[in-house]
Amino acid sequence: MAHPEIYLKKNEDKRLRKGHLWVFSNEVDTKRTPLNQFSPGDMVVIKDNTGKPLGSAYINPNTLICARLISRKPSIKMGGNFFKNRLSNALALRNKLFDKPFYRLIFGESDGLPGLVIDRFGSVLSVQITTAGIEKQKEILITTLVELFSPDAIILKNDNSQRQLEELTQESEVIYGTLPETLVIEENNTLFNIDVVDGQKTGWFYDHRYSRAKMAKIAKNQRVLDLFSYSGAWGIPAALSGASEVTCVDSSESALVLAQKSAKLNNVQDKMNFVRADVFDFLKKARENNERYDIVVLDPPALVKRKKDFKAGYEAYRRLNHLALQVLNKNGILVSASCSHHLTKSNLHEILRSSGRHIDRHLVFIESGSQGPDHPIHPSIPETEYLKTYFCSVSSSL
Repeated sequence: MAHPEIYLKKNEDKRLRKGHLWVFSNEVDTKRTPLNQFSPGDMVVIKDNTGKPLGSAYINPNTLICARLISRKPSIKMGGNFFKNRLSNALALRNKLFDKPFYRLIFGESDGLPGLVIDRFGSVLSVQITTAGIEKQKEILITTLVELFSPDAIILKNDNSQRQLEELTQESEVIYGTLPETLVIEENNTLFNIDVVDGQKTGWFYDHRYSRAKMAKIAKNQRVLDLFSYSGAWGIPAALSGASEVTCVDSSESALVLAQKSAKLNNVQDKMNFVRADVFDFLKKARENNERYDIVVLDPPALVKRKKDFKAGYEAYRRLNHLALQVLNKNGILVSASCSHHLTKSNLHEILRSSGRHIDRHLVFIESGSQGPDHPIHPSIPETEYLKTYFCSVSSSL
């Protein structure tokens, strides 16, 4: 059975022809194909204004991004074979990249599954569905995951704001199997206790994997400050690599409890301090008390979630980097990161340049980083590239 059709306005097909997968509601010729005739999650064929098919998509007439292409073929169906093919392709790539089952298995559009993120924590899969189109196929998706991976448990992590935009429920649930009492993952030869149920996002952030490894290599005999530390993903590997002292600062008590458990798991608890505090307040007090660190890691949450937040978010990033530089020892290293898509790499570059000049420090970039290969970047979809990191060597003014 053919899918119903959606026609685009004249010239609104250009972005799709270049490889993007999104259709915005203001691009649809609603006089020709009214959006209110569709239900959230329905399958449609996208056509240009001349009637040429551009591909199959699922639709939500109530959202700004009203359709997302899943194939350039006009008659594809989202059944078991569809999910098995996409999941198998993603798994084949991860098997080339990693020798243990700890990685992001599905990264939305980059893996041909818009609206879906899956993190693999050994025998547990954490699934985040953010669109009505994937939600409608949830049972088929779960069945296929069980068939391919035979997991001990699958949890649906539905507690995110994107689901609210799609008018979906936000309660997380274990939809298959039973979660183990404790869940331990491995990253960069370091063990971590994670909380999939109550933890942020899917329960862990794999995206900084390679940048964390780079930082750990230079941490020996260094005094390290890990800001917005969450559950210690930067700080614990640093301690394991020979750092003399590591201080983790976060506002979440539950995150710091996890970090403490992981520190003990890796036998580095004696090297580590855990401070529950607002990072801005902590940095101000550290500056006033003349506290200095050899390495400062600044990895805040997304401070620019939407375009309209850019001005305030940019200022917050600027203040954080300015304060972080002021607590660095002479010849120290600042690792500064941003996961805000709307704050570009050039924006972060400028923040670091201007902050260094403002406090009269000689700041140079010695390394940069991006998201790991299990978060592949789609060349036609700039929204899939979000993470940027600069390693800065900072000394007195020349």
